[in-house]
Amino acid sequence: MPLSREQQAEIAVARGQTRETRRATVPALEEILYEAIPVLDHGFIRVVDYMGDDAAIVQAARVSYGRGTKRVSEDQGLINYLMRHRHTTPFEMCEIKYHVKLPIFVARQWIRHRTANVNEYSARYSILDNEFYVPAPDKLATQATTNRQGRGAVIAGAAAQRVLDLLRGDAERAYAGYAELLNEDAAGRPRDPSWPGLARELARMNLSLNFYTQWYWKIDLYNLLHFLALRADPHAQYEIRAYAEAMLDTVKRWVPLAYEAFLEYRMNAATISATGLQVIRRMLAGERVDQPSSGLSAREWRELMALINADAAS
Repeated sequence: MPLSREQQAEIAVARGQTRETRRATVPALEEILYEAIPVLDHGFIRVVDYMGDDAAIVQAARVSYGRGTKRVSEDQGLINYLMRHRHTTPFEMCEIKYHVKLPIFVARQWIRHRTANVNEYSARYSILDNEFYVPAPDKLATQATTNRQGRGAVIAGAAAQRVLDLLRGDAERAYAGYAELLNEDAAGRPRDPSWPGLARELARMNLSLNFYTQWYWKIDLYNLLHFLALRADPHAQYEIRAYAEAMLDTVKRWVPLAYEAFLEYRMNAATISATGLQVIRRMLAGERVDQPSSGLSAREWRELMALINADAAS
């Protein structure tokens, strides 16, 4: 179950309350405020707070206090300009806070983005739940031969079942050992009075990286979009990409004008090197360019040809 009963009760109370405010609010985001959006098998994201909206971006760029005095098309044009020319400060005026439940190995990848405020569930203080991530069969794959940090062909049949059995069996044994080391029942009393058990901060080291942790993660819009540009990319690891894609929908609800600009100028756009740009210009001029004469490495050449849907052999 992605949410504990206590969390479900907390969310029900929070969603049952309304507050008057003079702050800007976004109805589309208010609709899902506090709600858990499922990710993977036991994970979720949920928006627990936010500050600002599209108008706050425009306001910061114009350094004015006027709201509602400009047409939406003008605001979209300005936000497009800011995104296109990478004027980042106005986007930093908006912030959002998420509650995220995620596998530990995903958290360790995620935490490399050092531009957020993070408070993680403490396994020194509390006991971790017996919840661990097991990939869906279609997400099991061999090591890629051309990419040291990617996946290759999907594993199927008996081989896939063997992987799933190993992952599930190892996690179950790890948690059984963790529980034995803790030697605590639900009330915190020793299960086996013949020995005192181990400190929580030590017992946790027996758990594997697919166990779930939780944190609160607060970030400004500019740095969130940078995170999403990397982690919602098709080349990102599937597990963290699943979280990024769920977060993209919350951004669409929160700042729809900035979201459209982000898709147009970041997510669905491309950066081309100076040499790559020269290759394109030469091709447009009618010159036949191949990799040896392009000035690009073989890898850069393949990437450029894939980008412009050209025949790499040309």
